[in-house]
Amino acid sequence: MTTTLITGANKGLGRETARRLIAAGHTVYVGSRDPEKGRRTAEELGARHVLVDVTDEDSVAAAAATIAAAHDGVLDVLVNNAGIEGRTADNGIVAPADETVDTLRPLFETNVFGTLRVTHAFLPLLNRSAAPVIVNVASGLASMALITDPEAPAGFYPGIAYPASKTAVNMLTVQYAKAFPNIRVNSVEPGFTKTDLNGNSGVQTVEEGAEIIVRMALLGPDGPTGGFFDAQGPVPW
Repeated sequence: MTTTLITGANKGLGRETARRLIAAGHTVYVGSRDPEKGRRTAEELGARHVLVDVTDEDSVAAAAATIAAAHDGVLDVLVNNAGIEGRTADNGIVAPADETVDTLRPLFETNVFGTLRVTHAFLPLLNRSAAPVIVNVASGLASMALITDPEAPAGFYPGIAYPASKTAVNMLTVQYAKAFPNIRVNSVEPGFTKTDLNGNSGVQTVEEGAEIIVRMALLGPDGPTGGFFDAQGPVPW
């Protein structure tokens, strides 16, 4: 049985990914910082719940200990899905002129440091798996090639913090993939999906957005590693 942890899985892309991996036969842990919402989601999907706040060292350590105790110290798939975009109160994007360390810091704490924190804590469990996989949920806005292309949709995004944080996530992906050749480590671009992260302003459904996350979570030991993919294939860095 394949054991999978998905962070930020009580709603949106994380929930849909959990639903589909359960259908594929995985034992899925719905990671959530809200215990009530996490338990309810797990019950509805037939998953297990683990409390995990990716910004809290003790919470992440406790989650790793819980899963290790239940599965002989093994985790097969880690989906680093928890993330925030940091929009303004009226659902706007913080303009470069208004960006400060204080507006940028929360995004790096969750999107970058949270991904690093969780990955670090679960590496010992993943290294005990016969076919370990890490999927980091990034964004097309992480692509330097796309965001500097005036013809690409990403080129019209005006903010700094979210693209910068997801570009950093891509660097984590590349360096972890090189350091751990036994683990399939990839970043994915779900597309502009209608979720709470963007104030439900996206144009895709969660079913469409989760497609590439699920595909990469199901990779075998001969699958690609150190790459950046969307549903159509490789995404330029």
